[in-house]
Amino acid sequence: MQLVSAGNEDGVQKKKKKNVRWVTPEAASPQTVKAREYRRPDKITFRLGILDNAKSNADHLLRMVSESLQATVPVASVIRRRKPGPARPAETALLDELMKEADFVVSA
Repeated sequence: MQLVSAGNEDGVQKKKKKNVRWVTPEAASPQTVKAREYRRPDKITFRLGILDNAKSNADHLLRMVSESLQATVPVASVIRRRKPGPARPAETALLDELMKEADFVVSA
């Protein structure tokens, strides 16, 4: 994903491309991650899961990420789900459905 910014101190419009690297501070360290069953896709396409955390503009961000992924990697299907509210956790049934129906899940 690339961001484009414009303008400088002279008022001249210039476009600068910046690579963006997403980092989550909530990720567990490699020492604390337990081994999980690795689900290797049997096809060359992937099933993408989108979990909207119900915060403002999360749906717009997730749509942009989803479109970018679909343009970059072969995505067979997209399943979109939304939490009941930003302060409430996702229900177990919703998480189970995403785990069953998607190879990868993006949440924001």
